[in-house]
Amino acid sequence: MKKIKTVSLIGLGAVGAAYGSKLHDVLKDSLQVVASNERIQRYENKGIVVNGQDYHFHYITPETKTKQADLVIFAVKNADLSQAIQDVQHHIGPDTIILSLLNGISSEGEIESACENQPILSSVCVKIDAVRQQNETNFSTLGWIEYGEKNNSKSENVLAVQELFESVGIPYKISEDILHSMWWKFMVNVGINQTSSVLKAPYKVFQSVPSAYEWAESTMREVVALSQKVGANLTEEDVASFRPILLNMSPDGKTSMLQDVEAGRKTEVEYFARTVIELGKKYGIPTPINEQLYKIIHIMEDMITYHQ
Repeated sequence: MKKIKTVSLIGLGAVGAAYGSKLHDVLKDSLQVVASNERIQRYENKGIVVNGQDYHFHYITPETKTKQADLVIFAVKNADLSQAIQDVQHHIGPDTIILSLLNGISSEGEIESACENQPILSSVCVKIDAVRQQNETNFSTLGWIEYGEKNNSKSENVLAVQELFESVGIPYKISEDILHSMWWKFMVNVGINQTSSVLKAPYKVFQSVPSAYEWAESTMREVVALSQKVGANLTEEDVASFRPILLNMSPDGKTSMLQDVEAGRKTEVEYFARTVIELGKKYGIPTPINEQLYKIIHIMEDMITYHQ
């Protein structure tokens, strides 16, 4: 059976640092974190702290030639994916499994286009509440990584990742319908990420203010309508299924988009609202809420730029 002994990770944001810490605890230097010289210098000077513990990862620059990794994990922002694909080229060989932990529904396709004939598993991160502030990442739950093959088979690669996750203590679920799972997470991101960034609201606002959560749900329903056109077939039950998950999340936790707004970073609105709007035009589905959010979030980004 195929076994994953070496992992290369690119991206040490909240998600990358959280799951990277679990991988490092067991794999040690068999986990390599790919980063530029400038980033490595910053990481080594300031350190990386996860839940109060200092982590000294095995860093490697993109230019450094190395043996192919058994698994490459992408945990960057969507806007940085193109560069990240170039940066991990030395780590990818014919047998390397690729796993993308990015938000949205487009990263696997972008990776496939750049890495032809490479085994890529689709995946989504569910319920993780990691928050990064400067060099510190904290989380109360890792949630789980839901992943699988496009054809939903339990392939050798799927089983190899399962064995790795069990050995390092990363919660996981092998999806029975990965297209549905990815669209479900996309629906949640489109709803809760975008509305939270505009309201500047942590999870407790959506847990306790009905009108705030109703707005998020209305945003999600535009994705549900689109999903029927692509075969993902989300339903009202899928919208309702996020509510209990939200209620169990840390009240002071924040979505990744809200964290980006507060840190003055570019958001992923292009991969959420814009994707919804473009698909809406393609399939003749109205998307007025996402159109408004797209405008508002871009104005917010422009205001950040203006004040800098």
